[in-house]
Amino acid sequence: MNKAERLQVYKKYNGHCAYCGKKIEYKDMQVDHIDPQRLYADKAIADRYENRNPSCRRCNHYKRAHSLETFREMLKTLHNRVRDIYINKVAEDYGIIEIKPWDGVFYFERGI
Repeated sequence: MNKAERLQVYKKYNGHCAYCGKKIEYKDMQVDHIDPQRLYADKAIADRYENRNPSCRRCNHYKRAHSLETFREMLKTLHNRVRDIYINKVAEDYGIIEIKPWDGVFYFERGI
């Protein structure tokens, strides 16, 4: 990907991660393939602009090579896995953290 293409992806959501919505610096942006590259026999089709999203490092690493819908399901059930960690249960009991379900809507779907 050349610099102009990378900048175009960065600007797609005004410098925000397409998934969590966190503001990201251009130098820290990772480019995610919305539909994983492995689904395409032709890399040129996988690499088209419409299949690229700006992503923060955490979202890109957590999504990995999963489809958007698999990633969504992983996040929609994350609160249950987080709640099972003992120290999080203690923090929740004391009101230090609040663990709640995610609504299932990515930043780029909110139309912001």
